[in-house]
Amino acid sequence: QGRVVESGGGSVQIGESLRLSCVASGRNFNAYDMAWYRQAPGNEERELVAGITSDGDTNYADSVKGRFTISRDNAKDVAYLQMSNLKPEDTAVYYCNWEYRDSHSAYDYWGQGTHVTVSS
Repeated sequence: QGRVVESGGGSVQIGESLRLSCVASGRNFNAYDMAWYRQAPGNEERELVAGITSDGDTNYADSVKGRFTISRDNAKDVAYLQMSNLKPEDTAVYYCNWEYRDSHSAYDYWGQGTHVTVSS
């Protein structure tokens, strides 16, 4: 049974940085694509922030391009989100998601989230 846990959130001021981590355990996650989502206060939907495939290809939301960097360590089944030049609009609960799909199966794991607050 797989499990993912985020960490690294906190309260920072405008322009500061944070690095979020997401540890996956319980199975081999090397073949999984991974993504960070966030849900801002008052929003019902989660927004895709950044994704990284099992091959290392990355994509970013326009709002974070140039400020956030996603990475993963397949040897440790850990993914990271380096966030720089943080803005108040980055305030949200950040969730990590590991997903695997093929013609026979689909697996989807979510963490419980880690809070990020950016204030002036």
